[in-house]
Amino acid sequence: MALHKGPQKHEHRRLSVNPFFGEANPVGGMTEAPPTHRLPSAPLAPSTAYQLVHDELMLDGNARLNLATFVTTWMEPQAGVLMAECRDKNMIDKDEYPRTAELERRCVAMLADLWNAPDPSAAVGCSTTGSSEACMLAGMALKRRWMQRNQDRYPSSGVRPNLVMGVNVQVCWEKFCNFWEVEARQVPMEGDRYHLDPQAAAELCDENTIGVVGILGSTFDGSYEPIADLCAALDDLQERTGLDVPVHVDGASGGMVAPFLDEDLVWDFRLPRVASINTSGHKYGLVYPGVGWALWRDKEALPEELVFRVNYLGGDMPTFALNFSRPGAQVVAQYYTFLRLGREGYRAVQQSTRDVAGALAERIAAFGDFRLLTRGDQLPVFAFTTAPDVTSFDVFDVSRRLREGGWLVPAYTFPPHREDLSVLRIVCRNGFSTDLADLFIENLGRLLPELRRQPHPLTQDKQAATGFHH
Repeated sequence: MALHKGPQKHEHRRLSVNPFFGEANPVGGMTEAPPTHRLPSAPLAPSTAYQLVHDELMLDGNARLNLATFVTTWMEPQAGVLMAECRDKNMIDKDEYPRTAELERRCVAMLADLWNAPDPSAAVGCSTTGSSEACMLAGMALKRRWMQRNQDRYPSSGVRPNLVMGVNVQVCWEKFCNFWEVEARQVPMEGDRYHLDPQAAAELCDENTIGVVGILGSTFDGSYEPIADLCAALDDLQERTGLDVPVHVDGASGGMVAPFLDEDLVWDFRLPRVASINTSGHKYGLVYPGVGWALWRDKEALPEELVFRVNYLGGDMPTFALNFSRPGAQVVAQYYTFLRLGREGYRAVQQSTRDVAGALAERIAAFGDFRLLTRGDQLPVFAFTTAPDVTSFDVFDVSRRLREGGWLVPAYTFPPHREDLSVLRIVCRNGFSTDLADLFIENLGRLLPELRRQPHPLTQDKQAATGFHH
């Protein structure tokens, strides 16, 4: 949640409302506009309130042209109708809305099967508001399991649990370590390796390591981390030292891409060391925000003491969540999408998106002004930077100029040890069609002659040049 400052002095001005916003009589509608940072003293007509809010929101960007976000920006109208029908249902009320709870249970079972759980019927999982909450839950389970194994040593002043991950992780993992008092041990980037190195991760583990996080689809460049190699490195560590370190796979995006397009890639519960997996239903799960999923390979991977019990159809239903009240609409939309597409439908959608990403990457490279870091052949996401001989503009100039045409393409600097590298990143999603990619290339092609004529890069404040924070 963003933190906002209170109103500034100029925000207390009160202006007249457009008379046509009011009742049929335009003169009668000429009232003072309501205050914006305190409750108005009297009600407004619903049409007036709607128009005031609607008009302000017109200044937002067009979500379909937002190539920064991984979040779904288009669904079928039927999904929208279902979501509208379920937005008043509270997911926490399992006994009040038993069919919504049943659809959640079915989605968990489908994901357990999709991710090759040893016994899908024994896998446990839950819906969340997104991958960030799912990661928090998975991290809590890792820490609690570690605490159970180390009751003779923890808590004590000389023992602090740690979590090993690449420096490219999504910021929610840094939040987890901060909120739950876990040391974050991060593997830095090196050279052309933009994500975690399995051997380097294993070398950071010790008796206080609660787990290692592997990312199936880095937000920095769209690449998969080598989960199987990571597990192999930890297997070797256990053979040498006896340390048994579990792996959590953050499949926020790749968890809904790899099962359909990269079936031979072993990254999921087929690896015995993988204890839990999360994904975002509202990313490549193809559902509007916000819904995520967290799954554990079996009951042993999720400590029973973290699970709460609620009455469900006269029976007992376990729940595990940070949030309580939230609408059932997104869970229903996820089940609709699973039912609507099936494996072949998801494969077709994700392949189409990957094809668009790959073709767009090649067309950008063909300009000659850019160098590709990735090509969209894992996640339908790719990163690129300016070519070595380009001195008149930088990635921040490109991002700023594209925004003038409505395109949101983030420019950002990589983390340690590659702070020297600044890139642009494009996320292709369902709804970003070949036609839209053509329009994007046309727009970029029109801008390049002007950018090439610049005497030097013009963006002064690189930190303020983009709002991208993963």
